[in-house]
Amino acid sequence: MKKQLHLLLVAVMFYTRIPVSSWINYTEQAQKESSVYFPFIGWITAGFSILVFFVSHLVYSESISLIITFILGILLTGALHEDGFADVCDGFGGGWTKEKILEIMKDSRVGVYGVIGLIGLFTLKYALVDQLIDTFKASNLYVHLFFIFILAHTLSRFMALTLMYTHSYARNTPDSKIASIARPLSAKQVLFASVWVIIPFILYIYQTTNLYIMLLPIPILLIKIGIGRYYQKWIGGYTGDCLGALQQVTEIAIYLFFAGIPWKSF
Repeated sequence: MKKQLHLLLVAVMFYTRIPVSSWINYTEQAQKESSVYFPFIGWITAGFSILVFFVSHLVYSESISLIITFILGILLTGALHEDGFADVCDGFGGGWTKEKILEIMKDSRVGVYGVIGLIGLFTLKYALVDQLIDTFKASNLYVHLFFIFILAHTLSRFMALTLMYTHSYARNTPDSKIASIARPLSAKQVLFASVWVIIPFILYIYQTTNLYIMLLPIPILLIKIGIGRYYQKWIGGYTGDCLGALQQVTEIAIYLFFAGIPWKSF
C-alpha cells in the first residue's frame, strides 16, 4: 500500500503542477510504474474542473464560468497535453519524413499548424461543453457534468496509456521528457489502470439508466486505433507529444458522444 501511494504521488508530480512533498523519492523506475495512475489523474483534473465551475457559477454566467474552468484546468496540468497536441499538429502538418516530423515536434516553438489546431480544439471543446450545460441545466446539471468530466478526463488518459501498450516508442534518443516511462506496459498494468475508468462508467449508466452510454467505448477505441496506425505509418510509433494529442482528441470525442445522445427520452 505504501508503494502504491508513493507511485500515485509520483504520478501527481509528473502529470500536474500540484506541489508534492519533498520526501517523495523520485526515480525513473517509479515514474515508469506510476503511469498506471495516469487515468486516476483524470479524477483529480475533473474534480477540480467541476469545483471551479461550481464556484465560478455562483457569481458569473455559464459562459464565463466555463472559460475560467478551462483556463485553471490548463494551469493545473501545466498545459502538458495541449502542448503535445500543438506539437503534433506542427510536426505532422509540416513534416514529410519521420526525421523531419520528430525534429519539428522537438522544437519548443509553436507554429501555424499548432496555433490553428489549438484554436480549433478549444473552440470545439467550449461549444460542446456549453451545449451539454444547456442540455442538463434543467435537471441535475452538476451530476451529469461530474460524470461526463470524469469519463472525459479518465478515459482519454487511459486511451493514451493503451497506446504505450500497443505501440513502441519512436525516438531513439534518451533525452526525451518521457524516455524513462516509454517502455512496454504489461497487460496487468493496463487492467489495473482501467479500473479508474470502469468505475465512473458503470456508475453513470446506473445513475441515468441511459443505455446509449454503453456505446461510448466503441468510437473511442476506433479513434485510438486509427490515430495509432497513423502514428505508426509516419514515425513508427509514438512520442510523448503523440500521447498528449491522443488524450486531447479522445477527450473531444467523448464530449461529442455525450452531446449527440438523445437525452430527452430518458
